[in-house]
Amino acid sequence: MDFKEFLIYVFLGMVQGFTEPIPISSSGHLVIVQHFMGIQVKDLNFEVLVNFASLLAVLLVYKEDLYKLVKNTFSFLLTRKKEYKTDFLFSVYLILATIPVAVLGILFEDLIGTKLKGIQQVGFALLATAVALYLIRNLKGYKGDKRLTVKDAVVVGFAQAVALIPGISRSGATIVACMALGMKQDTALRFSFFLYIPVSLGTFIMSAGDLASADNFRTMLLPYIGAFIASLVFSYFSLKWFMGIMKRGNLGYFALYCLLAGVFIVFYF
Repeated sequence: MDFKEFLIYVFLGMVQGFTEPIPISSSGHLVIVQHFMGIQVKDLNFEVLVNFASLLAVLLVYKEDLYKLVKNTFSFLLTRKKEYKTDFLFSVYLILATIPVAVLGILFEDLIGTKLKGIQQVGFALLATAVALYLIRNLKGYKGDKRLTVKDAVVVGFAQAVALIPGISRSGATIVACMALGMKQDTALRFSFFLYIPVSLGTFIMSAGDLASADNFRTMLLPYIGAFIASLVFSYFSLKWFMGIMKRGNLGYFALYCLLAGVFIVFYF
């Protein structure tokens, strides 16, 4: 492992971290960056680690909300008091919304990993993301936590499953679905990023054994650490920045970016 390769991993960690929370697709941008740099990192351990770093960033940003959600969920199970019911149902809806991506991810893992990671496919996926973001750019929403339904959870869950395709942003797909269903911006944000937690955590737990037993784990330890830290830091500040953008209702800028990036990739390559 030379210093140049170390810097490549750190840079890719920065790219993944910055693009994970915002609706422009982290997986798609990793494909784009590797293509333009003429490199190919076929390292699943890298993807697992940088995604786990993004998960930690989400936990740090939403630590108070998550503590309240978990506390009130268990309080409702123990006491059945109405004051805790909204948070309990919110947790149930998160579980329901996680099922589609878990099932479809397992069924189509090979297809997604081998057939849908081409640069052209990413370009078309970015165009689809641009259209979806444009359509909901001005929606404000009227549904708070108390008005969520099973239908909302299922629809958002399938939207997250669609984001298994590189170039389709996970945060973008889920936020578009949330806003289209009439959720308020704050509720849409929390539901989208809380939904990221079980998916990312489950992936990490399932892959932890392979990571620890990998033949190149010792030689790749420093690049992994560098990429992990880069992803953690950039995910944290990117998420905080995106939360401010959501409050101001500026999603149209992301639609424009995805449109320009998608057109360039589709017609240039």
